Amino acid sequence: MTEYIALLHKDRDGDYGVSFPDFPGCVTAGKTLDEARRMAAEALAFHIEGVIEDGEAIPSPSTLDTIMRERVNRDAAAFIVAVPTETERAVRVNVTLPESLLRRIDETTDNRSRFLAQAADQVLRTPRLRSKRFAPGKDIGTLKSPRRRRKVN
Repeated sequence: MTEYIALLHKDRDGDYGVSFPDFPGCVTAGKTLDEARRMAAEALAFHIEGVIEDGEAIPSPSTLDTIMRERVNRDAAAFIVAVPTETERAVRVNVTLPESLLRRIDETTDNRSRFLAQAADQVLRTPRLRSKRFAPGKDIGTLKSPRRRRKVN
């Protein structure tokens, strides 16, 4: 994980805006402070993904002192946004899916690989789903944790 400084801006009658000095053009906003922070993490991750796909170098994070030297940044509140920046080599896999599921995926996205990778990542990051035992023919939503047998004395 790499931590970048985000700047939170608030107009009197507007939303909370967020910008990233290390990534000019990467901006987002939210109606609430929590929404702005959440959107900031998503925007930065998406922006970095684009930088990687374009083959460009990811900049090293600037220090708070460096960012606040710029007069335009001094009216903003700074906060940290952590994003995964490690790059991994993509590996081609062959999977078998029901035709109806594949059709639903295609209706949702134009990139099957990215969709399946993000879905798998989400399941693996969700403790209640990650602990489930997957079995052929089982739906993630209907899986139950295995019951432990009680020892009878």
